[in-house]
Amino acid sequence: MTTVDRVTNASFEAWKAAYDRARQRDVPFETVSSAPVLPLTTPADLSGTDADAEIGLPGQFPYTRGPYASMYRTRLWTMRQFAGFGTSIDTNKRYHYLLDHGQTGLSVAFDLPTLMGYDSDHPRSEGEVGKCGVAIASLADMETLFDGIPLSDVTTSMTINSPAAIIWAMYLVTAQKQGTKLDQLGGTTQNDILKEYTAQKEFIFPPAPSMRLVIDTMEFATKHTPRWHPVSVSGYHIREAGSTAAQELAFTLADGFAYVVAAIERGLDVDSFAPRLSFFFNSHVDFFEEIAKFRAARRVYAKRMRDKYGAKNERSLMLRFHTQTAGCSLTAQQPLNNIVRTTWEALAGVLGGTQSLHTNSMDETLALPTEHAAKVALRTQQLIAYESGVANTIDPLAGSYFIEDLTNKMEASANEIFDQIDEHGGVVPAIEKGWFQREIAAAAYHYQRELDAGQQIIVGVNKFVEQGDDTKLDTLFIGPEAEREQLERLAKVRRERSQGAVDGALERIRTDAASSVNMMPAFMQASEAYCTLGEMIDVLRDEFGTYTEAPAF
Repeated sequence: MTTVDRVTNASFEAWKAAYDRARQRDVPFETVSSAPVLPLTTPADLSGTDADAEIGLPGQFPYTRGPYASMYRTRLWTMRQFAGFGTSIDTNKRYHYLLDHGQTGLSVAFDLPTLMGYDSDHPRSEGEVGKCGVAIASLADMETLFDGIPLSDVTTSMTINSPAAIIWAMYLVTAQKQGTKLDQLGGTTQNDILKEYTAQKEFIFPPAPSMRLVIDTMEFATKHTPRWHPVSVSGYHIREAGSTAAQELAFTLADGFAYVVAAIERGLDVDSFAPRLSFFFNSHVDFFEEIAKFRAARRVYAKRMRDKYGAKNERSLMLRFHTQTAGCSLTAQQPLNNIVRTTWEALAGVLGGTQSLHTNSMDETLALPTEHAAKVALRTQQLIAYESGVANTIDPLAGSYFIEDLTNKMEASANEIFDQIDEHGGVVPAIEKGWFQREIAAAAYHYQRELDAGQQIIVGVNKFVEQGDDTKLDTLFIGPEAEREQLERLAKVRRERSQGAVDGALERIRTDAASSVNMMPAFMQASEAYCTLGEMIDVLRDEFGTYTEAPAF
């Protein structure tokens, strides 16, 4: 007799009567996204679901249970720790430390001047150099960053967006100077400019030329770097800005589909580039909601790529993603609690079938991670991988009435949001109208209201508060000497390079920007000439203009 047969109407009614007599806790039973949670999920909630078609098997359409047939029984997820601070010399030392302690991939954090396209010696960079990531102003910094690290043997993820094409060009030239061929390189550039307009706000140029640069990288990768993911469509920052889980899912996939459309309009065959698209999701504190989000994302993506965009290669239908635990869930109060939060957020990512994982450090709400905190975060992944047993079986929560119901609801919510985006004319028009921004702001406001009212609980913040909490963590301090050293290195680069080569390379960038050619070769030439990031961006500012966001209320 199956479980479905045992859950009869009579037994359900008996349970319901007992449930109604019980005294319930006086709390709203809902997810962190404020979605109501049923007290019990039964087969009745899955009526109409075709298990073979909607859940299926791992490695088979629609990939609800994972993109690969054997998942972690063949290969564990890539363990990355987001790292970058001070100068490239400082960060290079951290990379060697992490690799020596078992990390299997690198993930680069850049400082704010780099993210915004300014050189370290620009007046706007003063006081920010190396503070929130590593300062990269020229090829010399990139060479130092990966000194002693063979790029043919390690995959690298770079969280860079508006200047992504230029930073990637520097990386490619660094690899070539190491003797590595481009087709040997594996890794990812985030390069997701659309979410910058909606969430993180680190944009420079207007949407149209920004999209052109993204598609240039996709086209170049298709031809020259078959193991590189040129775009990592990022929901992480959308969630950190305050969206719900369903909004993160739908907004992220909508951005991804916008890149697909733009690449097809460029003349690329969907199956030539789609296998190298990757995604980046947040794993927040609501354990089951996050697992359902990841499973639904694969299913929604596979269906749309096949049915709407005509992809035929099965690898074009497989959504592969990196996960980072939620930075916005970390608290300055009782910071050791952050280790526990990060653990189940990471576990949700693994149970959701992630291909790559970053675990936040306990001290990241206070400062950039110390070596000790970064090692504890890495050990968290290793404990999950080697001691918990969850990597021994594939998608172990499949068939759970609750998980499958949540997955179905996530898919339905995403499709409703896609319809709303279409009503606004698509992703870019919706951005320009401020629709995404208003939707995220409304969700963030609703959550804050619930938090203030005690309907959402954060341990140590609005419940189980300890007055005079004396937990002290050693934190990483980036002193002014890092900025001084970086300015000295940059001045040396400017003195020793060939000014004629610089002028010629910058002129090529200007000429190519005014035309429609792929700009990656020009960026690589300029990198080889040791043109600085800021010099290249300034040329593009002259040609493309800059973008000012319209106020959204």
